Amino acid sequence: MTEKVGAMAKDHPGWQPERLRQQREKHGLTLEQAGERLRQVAEKENFRGAPAANPSTLWQHEQGEVYPGKHYRRAYCLLYRASEPELGFRNPLPGETTEFALTPVTVEAAGPNILAVERAVLQIAPGELGGDQRMLQQRVMDAWRRRHTGGDPNRPVVVLVGGWAGSGKSEFARFLTHLTGWPLLDKDPVTRPLVERLLTALGGDPNDRHTDLYKGQVRSVEYDALMAAARANIDCKISTVLTAPFLAELTDKAWMRRLTNYCASKGVDVVPIWVHCDLESMREHIVLRSAARDSWKLARWDEYAATVDVDLRPSVPHLVVDNRLGSAISLADQARYALKEAVYA
Repeated sequence: MTEKVGAMAKDHPGWQPERLRQQREKHGLTLEQAGERLRQVAEKENFRGAPAANPSTLWQHEQGEVYPGKHYRRAYCLLYRASEPELGFRNPLPGETTEFALTPVTVEAAGPNILAVERAVLQIAPGELGGDQRMLQQRVMDAWRRRHTGGDPNRPVVVLVGGWAGSGKSEFARFLTHLTGWPLLDKDPVTRPLVERLLTALGGDPNDRHTDLYKGQVRSVEYDALMAAARANIDCKISTVLTAPFLAELTDKAWMRRLTNYCASKGVDVVPIWVHCDLESMREHIVLRSAARDSWKLARWDEYAATVDVDLRPSVPHLVVDNRLGSAISLADQARYALKEAVYA
């Protein structure tokens, strides 16, 4: 048993399974009660593949016999109101909170929700070429505070959330929309019916996202459709969150200049955000979402991974969200959860 735990610890640096037991006991929960709470949290957040959270599984987590999967880790973080490093799942990233505090679950929701939101929003940081993160942070917070009172003194803004497949960009974009009420345009649900029909009509696989057929004849149409929907909002001066990989677009200064000039003519600002993530976390997320369009990536992971430059960044001033090991999305989860509790308290 000890050899097995030691081997798994090497695969997950910083893993301290005893912290889960300490949190559970601090909250006065039995294994059965903790499992029930985990299921409730997962169902409330609509996690795909919600954990069954059997007492035996939780015991294995606490004993270090089984390392919790992604959905379990997210649910644990929400249940105990803590980050992954605080719960001993991994070592912290540089600058990430390292203090381990046992936080009681009975904290009033109306107080910590502001702190939870601010912690998540502060994950937006300048990229290598600069970017005014304080401007966007303030606008997000102002929009959140004024959602039910109306009136926003700021210019409308188009936020482009880009990153590699599985980086967490859609999750972070939904988080911004949840806080601000700004409409979300996510490339996949917006354009998937068009892309699948077009690929089929051209004699291809509707789930193809890697061949020359897709890249040469379909991808440009896909992005044209997304940006046409965005321009409809821009013309109405509606702040909007767009999410797509934007791998070619954010690295194309001419493309960005055309978009920025168009938006400026309508009195709208443009803020690109790049979601930075590590390969293993991307793979884990892609596996969990089980999308047909990802089947080629998973079947040839090493081949696909060789094409992923984790250090790729936009060629224009931009902001960065560091989501390595799911750190930013974990905070976003907790902020959303705090807001829901405040609404129903």
